[in-house]
Amino acid sequence: MENTFKTLIEYHCSLNLRVCASIAVIDDEQFTRDDAYSRGSIRNLMVHIASTDRRWLAGLRNLPDVGHLNFADYPDHKSLVALFETTSKDLLEYVGGMSISDLEAIPGGIPNPRWQILQHMVNHGTDHRSTVLQKLSEFGAPTFDQDFISWLWKH
Repeated sequence: MENTFKTLIEYHCSLNLRVCASIAVIDDEQFTRDDAYSRGSIRNLMVHIASTDRRWLAGLRNLPDVGHLNFADYPDHKSLVALFETTSKDLLEYVGGMSISDLEAIPGGIPNPRWQILQHMVNHGTDHRSTVLQKLSEFGAPTFDQDFISWLWKH
């Protein structure tokens, strides 16, 4: 079971960074262009994914809530990549040392076991990445299949 969640988080982090690479081909105006769906711009959606991951990770570690990130603090592609590199590193380190008992434990203040929160984080990321990939496609940026099984076959 531990390997399952390590693999899921590796998938999640890998695809987040792959989306960041696709974002590199759009300009800053496209990156921050607002629309009425979900969190708005590509930037906002991606910062929301990282922000949510950071908040859940703090809760899983029984630490105080780190709060939401401010979208405006990530004005360009470079700042977004740095955010995801840090968030990915933290998540991968966290799951890397987990045992079955760690995964089944319920952290303070969260009514679910850790494995359910980790699964939610992966599903949450997939949902928002799909919206980002749709927007990137509209801008002519490269997109890709984010199916978990396809990712497994390549890794």
